[in-house]
Amino acid sequence: MTYDPASANPLAANPLETRSDMQHALLDLFDPLLPYFSEGNARVRLDAAAAHFDRAAADLEGFARPLWGLAPFTAGGGEFSHWRRYAEGIANGTDPNHPEFWGKVGSRDQRMVELAALAFALALVPEKLWDPLNGRARDNLVTYLLHARKFDYADNNWKFFRILVDIALDRLGIEYDRSLTQAYLSQLDGFYIADGWYRDGDVRRVDHYIPFAMHFYGLIYSRLVEDGYAKSYRERALAFAQDFRHWFAEDGATVPFGRSLTYRFACAGFWSALAFADLEALPWGEIKSLCLRHLRWWADKPITDRDGVLSVGYGYPNLLMSENYNSAGSPYWAFKAFLPLAVGQDHPFWTSTETPPSPPSDTVAFPHPGMVTMPCKGDVVALSSGQENRQMRFGSEKYAKFAYSTRYGFSVESDERAFSGGAFDSMLAFSDDGIHYRVREANDEARLAGHALFSRWSPWPDVMVETWLLPISPWHVRVHRITTPRPLETAEGGFAIARRDFEADTLSSEAGSAYVIGEEDFSGIRDLSSTVARQGVAQKAPPNTNLITAKTLVPQLRATIPAGETILRCAVLALRDTAAASGDWNIAPSAPDISDLRAVAEQGVTVSAMQAPRRMP
Repeated sequence: MTYDPASANPLAANPLETRSDMQHALLDLFDPLLPYFSEGNARVRLDAAAAHFDRAAADLEGFARPLWGLAPFTAGGGEFSHWRRYAEGIANGTDPNHPEFWGKVGSRDQRMVELAALAFALALVPEKLWDPLNGRARDNLVTYLLHARKFDYADNNWKFFRILVDIALDRLGIEYDRSLTQAYLSQLDGFYIADGWYRDGDVRRVDHYIPFAMHFYGLIYSRLVEDGYAKSYRERALAFAQDFRHWFAEDGATVPFGRSLTYRFACAGFWSALAFADLEALPWGEIKSLCLRHLRWWADKPITDRDGVLSVGYGYPNLLMSENYNSAGSPYWAFKAFLPLAVGQDHPFWTSTETPPSPPSDTVAFPHPGMVTMPCKGDVVALSSGQENRQMRFGSEKYAKFAYSTRYGFSVESDERAFSGGAFDSMLAFSDDGIHYRVREANDEARLAGHALFSRWSPWPDVMVETWLLPISPWHVRVHRITTPRPLETAEGGFAIARRDFEADTLSSEAGSAYVIGEEDFSGIRDLSSTVARQGVAQKAPPNTNLITAKTLVPQLRATIPAGETILRCAVLALRDTAAASGDWNIAPSAPDISDLRAVAEQGVTVSAMQAPRRMP
């Protein structure tokens, strides 16, 4: 029998339409973990791959992260038969004399992340995790939590983790230093930009951590605590919902962008948290649809191993795209999507008829992350001015490409010494030796004028590139003005589409254009009167580089540019339409003149992600 990876996905046969469906989905996803609990139930080890932190912390991650879903499931009346394991695991994991002790917490320790899930569960269902403990076990747990609070938490969404621990301590009647809570609440406010948007810390980037971390924890806080911060978190979520809905396509997919995408349907966590907080930021039928459609999008993806355990990866198992802090238990942050199970069957989230938001028909500009989203016949494409993440692997691919797509995702490169074989989808790559290459990593400047994006960046200190991105749905146009003291080889890619086996795809490459046609999709890139001649290339990208599909084709334009100034212009199109070569492909937009684009650079507003973060004490 041929193995179908998608059939191992526990969501595969679930319609994911009702509260009962979501309850079954949670349990079906959790059950494959049971064989991997340790003898003392304090650790869950799923494979031998490593993260940058110690093995005990990785095992705690596998133990704790399912609690993001199990706690609300039980709080909402669900029957979970393995709480005894968790109570025993907590007792043993916090006992310094037990062989399964989780280890002492230090400054900016991974254990801080996982204690947030434990604290949330303690606050929500203490009768399952606190009441069964004897006096010594309770003392060990409290000592462990209080010890963790003494250390510095990372300068980003981690600050919410100590606040969640403090909420649990409050609910358990434990005394602690509340001044630390107030300090972190104040510092988290320093990450707020405006209009519902945050940064994830003292950084120049805005990604999915805003919905599935900053807003997620803020909305939990707003339900469990009543104060001025709770009020602010609710007001900010109301504003953010109006923007974030544009990141989702009709089929439920969201724009993959940034780090930690192995958390997969945690991207629905914002909509789930609105239900938990009883905050109707959009009509309940739309919130429900955005949440459940996203879960349904994942149901036919091969996102688990053969035993049903969630894998590291996005659309399929893929360690290449992971971060160095991803252990085998990391994907279970996805259980954040199950937060609506805490509210009863009579809540309007469940009683409302699922009402898909009207298909996006307008191009929408987002000045804070520096993006413009546009609908493309079922797909949503986000043009990006480019953000910065030089600290993590593939930061350029995850933050600085020109475009990201709900259907085509994006690719990471597999070999920094293979310029001729790179995917370079939605990127402009340069090489001065034909082997190594440079792409956009960060911007010196980024601006937005109407729906046009501008950025100025330097692949080398002596090479300057000005880039304009213009949405003309279903196309987008790119213009680059390059100033270089030496000749450079260049490669610019369109979108990556799924490649068929047996070389059955259509590949077309000629002077000035290239397109590829797979089983369902068309992707093309066309030169628009650049000042140098460019040759089209139908690139067979290295396997396992794209986030959504393992084998892809990418149309490219390649040329050697001379020393001095060069203008490159192109139009890019990708559609779920194998007949596009005889339709949309022949209706390319015209090439804008560089003089007409200067106003974008001169008059546009500076993208918030480029501005220095506002510091708080």
